[in-house]
Amino acid sequence: MIETILMVIVAVAIAAILFFLLRNGLKLLINAVCGVVILFIVSYFNLAPIGDLSIAQVIVCAVGGILGAALLIILSFFGIVI
Repeated sequence: MIETILMVIVAVAIAAILFFLLRNGLKLLINAVCGVVILFIVSYFNLAPIGDLSIAQVIVCAVGGILGAALLIILSFFGIVI
């Protein structure tokens, strides 16, 4: 009986941990996708002199999200293109 109660408590704890991780992970994923989409839009319409897209630019946007895309755009205006 005690083993069943302990298993239920462990299962609830694991479910709670996964819920909090996935909730925050979903926000990070949405931010990363928005950053990459912004980078593609800026590159497609030539809104900033970022040149052709490179793997490094996509990685910066995937990790940094919207702020990463803004950083790449600002750096490109100063002549620094990754």
